Amino acid sequence: MATSSRTSPFELRLAGGRSLPLDGTPLVMGILNVTPDSFSDGGLFLDPDAAVARAAAMAEEGADMIDVGAESSRPGSEPVDEAEEIRRLMPVLKGVLREVDLPISVDTTKAGVARRALDAGAALINDISALRFDPALGRAVAEAGAGLVLMHMRGTPKTMGQAGGEGDVVAEVREFFRERLRAAAELGVAPARILLDPGIGFGKNRAENLALIARLDEFRPLGRPLLIGVSRKTFIGELLGRSVGERLMGTAAAVAAAVLRGASIVRVHDVAAMRDVVRLAGAIREAEAGAGG
Repeated sequence: MATSSRTSPFELRLAGGRSLPLDGTPLVMGILNVTPDSFSDGGLFLDPDAAVARAAAMAEEGADMIDVGAESSRPGSEPVDEAEEIRRLMPVLKGVLREVDLPISVDTTKAGVARRALDAGAALINDISALRFDPALGRAVAEAGAGLVLMHMRGTPKTMGQAGGEGDVVAEVREFFRERLRAAAELGVAPARILLDPGIGFGKNRAENLALIARLDEFRPLGRPLLIGVSRKTFIGELLGRSVGERLMGTAAAVAAAVLRGASIVRVHDVAAMRDVVRLAGAIREAEAGAGG
């Protein structure tokens, strides 16, 4: 029986009384980095007008939501302080919220940044540390009734290039998620507001990244939807011998595989192209589920 691609219906609760149904075609989250040093597009959208224009373009290309980040998390990156992150973020976030009628996510690990973003109208906080760097971020999310992404990462962005694990990476990440879901609940974040991200590329080697994508369905018992970020990542370049700017087709293959294994949201740079990939892979997934049911 073909059941590996079957997904459960979810409704993700967001700030402002909004919600997103996650029971059909997976959604596309467009990436908007307002940093000087992100691995793929660092420096391109530091100017708020350019950043807002890019957000509007992604909306036109079919994005379902947009993730704005003002601190790079590329391997080896240095952290920035809260004041600098807010300085980069807030003019862009306010402009995007004025011009784009989509749920806006903010990629941060800091409670102070999250509070400013949520007060301005952000719907979701994407925390690559899964509330480990600043547990007060969980309380900020709970107070605002916002959505929250909990991501697995070994080490920190500065050190994760040297991080490594032993044994079964899927089992490791699954157990991490169980513990982090408990931690989020203790801080008042309802399960209906949580997305899980296995952190492709965050302290994992190539084989581990491939295993996580191939076995995404093994996270289904956790009962929460999966957000997957594979766009332009290093493992694609290693496998195909492609530079960052040449990884569109590799990204498409990884996105399709993630959707077929149960991803609910994919986080990507190339929205228009990946929108088509997601629609087709999603249709195949639904056909497989129907045949198996």
